[in-house]
Amino acid sequence: MYRPSRTVSWSAGLTVLLVVVALGSAALGPVRIDPVTVAMAALNAIAVPTGVSTGTTIVPVLGFSTAVPTLEFTGVFDFEVAGTHQLIVETIRLPRIALAATVGFSLAAAGTVMQGFFRNPLADPSIIGVSSGAAAGAVAAIAFPVLAPFSSVHLSAFVGALGTAFLVYGIATEGGRTPVATLLLAGVAIQAFLGALISYMLVHSGDDLRRAVVWMMGHLSNTTWSDVRFALPVALLGVFVLGAYARELNVLLLGEEDAHHLGVDVERTKLLLLALSSIITAAGVAVAGVIGFVGLVVPHIMRLIVGPDHRILLPTSALAGASFLVATDTVARIGPAEVPVGIVTAFVGAPFFLFLLVRREVNSL
Repeated sequence: MYRPSRTVSWSAGLTVLLVVVALGSAALGPVRIDPVTVAMAALNAIAVPTGVSTGTTIVPVLGFSTAVPTLEFTGVFDFEVAGTHQLIVETIRLPRIALAATVGFSLAAAGTVMQGFFRNPLADPSIIGVSSGAAAGAVAAIAFPVLAPFSSVHLSAFVGALGTAFLVYGIATEGGRTPVATLLLAGVAIQAFLGALISYMLVHSGDDLRRAVVWMMGHLSNTTWSDVRFALPVALLGVFVLGAYARELNVLLLGEEDAHHLGVDVERTKLLLLALSSIITAAGVAVAGVIGFVGLVVPHIMRLIVGPDHRILLPTSALAGASFLVATDTVARIGPAEVPVGIVTAFVGAPFFLFLLVRREVNSL
């Protein structure tokens, strides 16, 4: 029997874990900073607008220049922290940690929905070509700007991801119905085509090859607060709405015919779940590149711990995914040479998934 208090307690515990992991991550690096100082520097970074305008700033939005007012901000806290430590925490480490948590939150939530939607433990956010579409858009923007829909790599990746998702859905839909098997096959075919396209662009990318390859491996280096502002609202709103459809996702596990008899508008629910999962995945991949195994392994772990009910599985998987990506990105950046975080998630995720297979923990849903 489902108890809302169980969801609240698990979510609260995982939120505390995320805060602890984030503080630990911010303390590590070439310059070691103790966690107490990190916490004070993070609180010092909190600022609120005073309502006083200091002029306007020209901001590019979808290729157009828009003037927006520049507000004066004042800090909420004023702890005594060394200027160097405050600068490192506020402008270098916190944005990267916040983006890692946001992307992990999005990918794990989308993976949970995809596994329930397809009733397949091997499903992940890239199964309908979202990651391949994002990669195609990003590589085009990096190596061939004239081919990209926007000059921004983020926007090109986002548009490529969503365009691919809806293309796959359109191909698989016939007569108002979208069979799951057809959707899966269409996704595989589109991924293969985009893989060939990406390979062609990489071969002819010239001096931009390394930048494109690093992006495709998944990375969180040189993160700024603007990256976080791009992805965080999409992640929070998307997962919130997905949570409202957790009951319908539970019913879909019984099969589409049974779900229809139980009062679920199957096609409408499928479209909404796919659209929201694609949007939050696209936002995460657009700013961080292709990061694998977060949406595959984390939902499995949480399903073994909390059970298959998506009313608790979805929020706990999202929060666990945030902690997982913050931890793996910490490993990626504190070694002798920084490596793309996608390599670390694969090193961690693949052996663990094989362990689950050997233990026969990976079964159809």
